Amino acid sequence: MNKKRELKTGCILLAEPFLWDNNFKRAAIFVTEFDKKGSVGFVLNKPIDMNITQLIKDFPEFEAEVSFGGPVQTDTIHYVHSIGHLLDDSIPITEGVWWGGDFTKLKALIRSGVVKSEDIRFFVGYTGWSGGQLEEEIEIGSWVVADMDLNYIFNPRENKKLWQEIMEHKGDNFAIIGQMPDAANWN
Repeated sequence: MNKKRELKTGCILLAEPFLWDNNFKRAAIFVTEFDKKGSVGFVLNKPIDMNITQLIKDFPEFEAEVSFGGPVQTDTIHYVHSIGHLLDDSIPITEGVWWGGDFTKLKALIRSGVVKSEDIRFFVGYTGWSGGQLEEEIEIGSWVVADMDLNYIFNPRENKKLWQEIMEHKGDNFAIIGQMPDAANWN
């Protein structure tokens, strides 16, 4: 049974297992914008060895890891969160997930203890595609579309296993693909 999913805002993209671009090797990408003009997403499973307080000098004391969101504009910081009902100007993505919002208010909410590290994910840079480009890449087999689950974003886990976990959740042949070793040797 083919478990094909619809490409849309709020879905997950999984890199096909032989995509060797280091930016996207075994990447799980959360798509935050998809329309005819283009697409934007954030790589969920490429943490960098930094805390948000190391990147923004006036940020309140807060334990939150930062991930490599993608190779576009790596001099920018983005965030997705579960507190859109509290954070003005947040963009709703899917049930329980928002993107961005009033950064000054975010810092105030963190200082007051309202926002916890499990409520938010920070990213350096993002992944982007021009209009039609992502559909073409899916057509040639570079990406597999999967349903999003809040746990993929907000539940602490071993990031390196996220790609495999989502493949396995798709079931059937995808579960087998998810079990393939990362560095297959085809001698």
